[in-house]
Amino acid sequence: MFQRLKQRWKVNGLQLFLILCVFAITGTTTAYLTRQVTYWLDLTSSSAWFWVLKVVMLVFGYQVLILLFAIPFGQFSFFWNYEKKIWRRMGFGSRVRGFGLKNPKPYRIAVFASGAGSNAQKIIDHFRDHSAITVALIVCNKPGAGVLDIAVREKIPSIIIDKEKFFRGNGYVDELKQESIDFIVLAGFLWKIPVSLLRAWPHKMVNIHPALLPGYGGKGMYGAFVHKAVIEAQDKESGISIHFVDDIYDHGQVIFQARCAIAADDTPETLAQKIHQLEHLYYPRIIEKTILELRNRR
Repeated sequence: MFQRLKQRWKVNGLQLFLILCVFAITGTTTAYLTRQVTYWLDLTSSSAWFWVLKVVMLVFGYQVLILLFAIPFGQFSFFWNYEKKIWRRMGFGSRVRGFGLKNPKPYRIAVFASGAGSNAQKIIDHFRDHSAITVALIVCNKPGAGVLDIAVREKIPSIIIDKEKFFRGNGYVDELKQESIDFIVLAGFLWKIPVSLLRAWPHKMVNIHPALLPGYGGKGMYGAFVHKAVIEAQDKESGISIHFVDDIYDHGQVIFQARCAIAADDTPETLAQKIHQLEHLYYPRIIEKTILELRNRR
């Protein structure tokens, strides 16, 4: 049964587990709230209003709750598409899109990367069919970097930035605004972000660091340098930190951290593999959660 569900929904094992968790929590919460409300209103099963309330909770309350519970589990995209199918079957058709608005403007992400782009690929995959968030631009500072090949393959526009213009110009603010970028994601981007960009996208730029900040952060602490330092310090665990970007390396407010144990025989290379697994698993979900929270506050 589970294998059929994975094939039908086109998800992996972990995603299926998270999706089933959302269904279970939503069903339990809906039943609990319905009982509490009917008790508070002193309604019994012999009352017509009792059944009206149950129908309202099942038809509308359940649909709202399932979207809310989907967010912390990182499955909003799946459930929003699921909900749209239900509403279309009920006759609402193409009017149900985005966040309950007709033809809303999707949040447009620019992904900054310097290397092969494995995190960029995971982010693109996560938002490929998202109804409200899209990867609109790849920004790279290294001609020939693998992330540029990903951009070509995924048919996503890209720009290669020049160091002089980036730091002494306006940080490519004009080019990003021409692409209507709403949010910036750093995914293995090694240059410090200039103030011009920070001012143009205040609190709308995130980075992922391959260690548990505030430890092992700062200039020069990236990739293998971080893992080597952690191993040499004989730490028992490492992890990832996702944080907002400010004008100091690895200094902005931490949004999320995930940890992994360090075995006695771990090397910087094996630790890097563990960290990559955490990055690929969590970064796209936390980006989605952060953007949805940001957009819902507007």
